[in-house]
Amino acid sequence: MKVGLFIPCYINAVYPEVGEASYRLLASLGLDVDYPTGQTCCGQPMANAGFERDARPLAERMERLFAAYDYVVGPSASCVVFVKEGYPRLLDGYREHACIDARIYEICEFVHDVVRPAKLGACFPHKVSLHNSCHGVRKLGLSTPGELNVPYRSKLRDLLEMVDGVEVCEPSRRDECCGFGGMFSAEENAVSIRMGRDKLRDHLATGAEYITGADSSCLMHMQGIIDHDRLPIRTLHIVQILASNL
Repeated sequence: MKVGLFIPCYINAVYPEVGEASYRLLASLGLDVDYPTGQTCCGQPMANAGFERDARPLAERMERLFAAYDYVVGPSASCVVFVKEGYPRLLDGYREHACIDARIYEICEFVHDVVRPAKLGACFPHKVSLHNSCHGVRKLGLSTPGELNVPYRSKLRDLLEMVDGVEVCEPSRRDECCGFGGMFSAEENAVSIRMGRDKLRDHLATGAEYITGADSSCLMHMQGIIDHDRLPIRTLHIVQILASNL
């Protein structure tokens, strides 16, 4: 099983420790992990802003760089969703079941559904509040959307419960949006911040020390409000917990 590690550009630039933790986690599971150094942006920001023509060369570059891998794995639900849904539309000569979109997984989805480890060996003696990001919930099935009114399941929680010492809790409105939403946070700034403050109020009510989730973008949005409002909680990407002490 040869795995190509896909690190989104904003993680590479702002949260390189998340990329490092992703590598440590996958390597600790006995996987053959490689990081193609020529990778750049997947094209999501341009396409979401309506400039799909500008996103196409980036999709073509990603397709070339990751062509040789059995799986492509990345620590970002939103970027993975864009590749899965956008690349069939962007790539010329698209081949179903052969192109990158058929082989790409969000890292927690991959560990939970494909690798299925019996244990992780991680230790994190802290109380964490689990944040379910919108793309992860409704596009990748990382947890059960509340509107379906079916028994709740969470792949993120399943993985966290394999970590020694951690106490996992969740906010009262488990899958309510934090307000980031990519371009939405720039175009509707005031609404985005209000949504973020509402979400943080629910996370704070759990008494957790950390908010954790699978999308650095959501965590970044909430951390900005935390810093501005001087709130007694921090954010931490879930792979940093799953890879702690490895």
